[in-house]
Amino acid sequence: MTVRVVVGGALCHEGRLLAARRSAPPEVAGRWELPGGKTEPGESVPEALVRELREELGVETEPLERIPGEWRIRPGLVLHVWTARLLSGEPAPLEDHDELRWLAPQELDSVDWLEQDRPAVAEAGRRLRDGRGERHTRSHGGA
Repeated sequence: MTVRVVVGGALCHEGRLLAARRSAPPEVAGRWELPGGKTEPGESVPEALVRELREELGVETEPLERIPGEWRIRPGLVLHVWTARLLSGEPAPLEDHDELRWLAPQELDSVDWLEQDRPAVAEAGRRLRDGRGERHTRSHGGA
């Protein structure tokens, strides 16, 4: 079976992480996730992240680095999460979400995250507490 990557964006701005509440499909509606989506054929994961955040939120972003790990969403789909910096725009729930919240590290447990997002959210929170959430620490290359 071919495995397709879904990229999630740990979008950090002013020391906070963006959480997005799903509006569909019904089995996940009302739960929170890191925004993003599926990579397209021939597209790198960082390119997919920039495109997905533009489509879903109406913002321009810069992928910074991948959070180590890979989380199964369902057969044939795995989640990779990248930290990202907001370059321009104000995030709005344009597709797949009905609410957005900027959460400080101590507020990350205030929403009901999807299971597969929880490890990456915890790591993003650690990076924000350490002051590393919005800094580019190494090249992302084409991974």
